[in-house]
Amino acid sequence: MDVKIYSNQDVLEIIAAIPKGHYHTRFILKLKDQVIVLQEATVAGLLRAFALTALHPTRKGIILKNKLVKQEKKHGFAKYQLIEIPDSEEEAVRQVSMILNMNKH
Repeated sequence: MDVKIYSNQDVLEIIAAIPKGHYHTRFILKLKDQVIVLQEATVAGLLRAFALTALHPTRKGIILKNKLVKQEKKHGFAKYQLIEIPDSEEEAVRQVSMILNMNKH
């Protein structure tokens, strides 16, 4: 797996907009070496993961996995969702630590 770590200085611009003919926001990350487009649902997952760790008094990690939601969903929700994996805190910390350590060399 090719891992790239971007710091704030590597982000040239972030653009958010609802394109013509669409209902959901798209996010464009203009980085020093590439452009990434994220769907609204992906950013919502990032925000949930951030809120559930950074704003929690004790939790240090969480994993959200892409799952097909077969039951009835709220209006506007896609059939594939990033869903929290129960008891994933230790595994999240382990995976992030491992990837960061790989990039030190």
